[in-house]
Amino acid sequence: MSEIISKFTTKIIIALDYSDKNKAFKLIDYLDPAIYRLKIGKKMFSIFGKPFIIQLKNLGFDIFLDLKFHDIPNTVFGAVSAAADLGVWMISIHISGGSKMLQAAKLALNSFKKDIPLLIGITVLTSFNEQDLREIGVNSSIANQVLMLSTLAKKNGLDGVVCPGTESMNIKKKLGFNFKVISPAIRLKEDPAYDQQTVITPSLAKKFNVDYIVVGRTVTFSKNPLHTLKEINSFL
Repeated sequence: MSEIISKFTTKIIIALDYSDKNKAFKLIDYLDPAIYRLKIGKKMFSIFGKPFIIQLKNLGFDIFLDLKFHDIPNTVFGAVSAAADLGVWMISIHISGGSKMLQAAKLALNSFKKDIPLLIGITVLTSFNEQDLREIGVNSSIANQVLMLSTLAKKNGLDGVVCPGTESMNIKKKLGFNFKVISPAIRLKEDPAYDQQTVITPSLAKKFNVDYIVVGRTVTFSKNPLHTLKEINSFL
């Protein structure tokens, strides 16, 4: 295990969350697709749709389509199939949809013979604390809930999970180092937490063996995004 850990590298996904495509490209134009992947969530996909995904793919970027599908199995089957048709690199679904939904999502990828997207499960949002969990009827700690949902995801064939970076090592130890962990809410020490409850620095993400960090406002709100990315890279 120590050999696996010593060779571990954490990679960067940049979360784009712009209303103006031109502003997005002021950043994108300076990014090397061999180094950075891009996350497109509900906001940009709702505004710019399929043509924007294709445009980014034509520039050579791997795309994490983070729409967090959560619905009845048949609906999620169709949504995952449509997302995979776009040629994206990674797709997210909510693990709390249950085994039947997870199996339907996995089944939707069976017809794709090459460039099959990674199917990643959402555990507990980083904006949640344990009071938020209790409010929705979950009487568990963040750590236990994340591990329970991650175990369910692996049991149903998903490739990994999105979770607070603080839980990464526990997941790796219990579910294996090949099971991918993606951690949002990445902040440099001087950055505000915004609406996130569980934030983590890039250096801790590396220490905890997070596979991919998702960096959003720390970069997109920065007065000098390229300098900020250089600083983040220095910790990885």
